[in-house]
This record gives sequence, C-alpha cells and structure tokens, in this order.
Amino acid sequence: MSDEKIILPHNHSKNGGRLAEAMPSIETIKTVADAMKQLGDPSRLRIFWLLCHCEECVIDIAAATGMSSPAVSHHLKLLKSAGLIVANRNGKEMYYRAADTDIVLKLHHTIEEVARISCPE
Repeated sequence: MSDEKIILPHNHSKNGGRLAEAMPSIETIKTVADAMKQLGDPSRLRIFWLLCHCEECVIDIAAATGMSSPAVSHHLKLLKSAGLIVANRNGKEMYYRAADTDIVLKLHHTIEEVARISCPE
C-alpha cells in the first residue's frame, strides 16, 4: 500500500477513497483466497478441523474421515501448500497438525462458529 491518496472517479460514498487506501495488499488477499479455496472442499475442511485439535498420521486421518490414505495424502499436500498445516517426521511416520498462525486460528474459530460446534475436550 502506498502513501498516495486514492481518489475515486465517481466517489459515490464518502468512505470509498479511505476504504480503497485501507484495502489489504494483493499478497495478503492471495494468501487468504488460497486458504479459503482449499477449505472450500468438504474433505479438506474436515481434515483441517481434525488437525486443529490434534497431530495425526495419514493412516489415522484416513480412518477418522473414512477416506483412503492416498486421498488423504492428496488433501494434506494441498493444505500444506496453502500454509494451513505443517508436517513433522517421527521415524518413518509423518505427523500433521494445523499451522500455528493467526489465519489458521481465525479459520478454525470461524468454522466452529459457523457450524455451531465446539472444540472437543
């Protein structure tokens, strides 16, 4: 965002120019859009929600979601590339959990609020 004042050609609302100046950067919008795009898939949304509460391996995620391990691995790859989850190797096993970022925390809480569910104990 530059320090230039933005003047809208028609300026229908009094706040239009200020809102345009406060608009998030293209990079920020791309990050949020990619995260939301990945969570737009029901399978990835379920996996993401699960990983917001625990760290699990592919086999356990597959069992919990009723999906095949290859399908889970595919979804994990997409969630990881969007920065929503992180992986940790322990011996031969990879474990996945939600990334410790502000966007992940906010998405987690939004999912639970919209779905009217609460975190398991």
